[in-house]
Amino acid sequence: MASPAIFDHEKLDVYQLELKFLTWVTQFLVDMSCPSPTQTRELREQLDRASLSALLNTAEGNGRRQGRKRAKFFDDARGSAIECAACLDASVAKGFTALERIQPGKGMLIRIVATLCKLVERFDPEQYRVRENASGIAQQFEDEDDDEHEDERKPT
Repeated sequence: MASPAIFDHEKLDVYQLELKFLTWVTQFLVDMSCPSPTQTRELREQLDRASLSALLNTAEGNGRRQGRKRAKFFDDARGSAIECAACLDASVAKGFTALERIQPGKGMLIRIVATLCKLVERFDPEQYRVRENASGIAQQFEDEDDDEHEDERKPT
């Protein structure tokens, strides 16, 4: 009997772990919706989107041929996994669940993020090199998101 055909992304350990997290988080979302679905709706939807985004970006990134494009999707997946961790923290902070309840999910997310970081570095090592700017100060990361918090720095 022939084994079923699988896509390359299905061979990735991180993809399999993301699937495991998606299964875990789906039950978590069901449990969190039981006591007060209206209060938890926004957080549940955000966590659901972020968990799916991590999985889908990993799959799409693995399908890219150019290293930097692969790295971008793996980096987006990493960001979504970190967003999942923040959503889990928020669910505890808002009193929707107990800290012990989210620990299995956060454990998986730590492994997912660590693996995705390695994949990003593998396919775009330039992103992780320390560089000096014009003033001679070492910069560890690219400046692509420097204006992300620009509004917060402007005097009012």
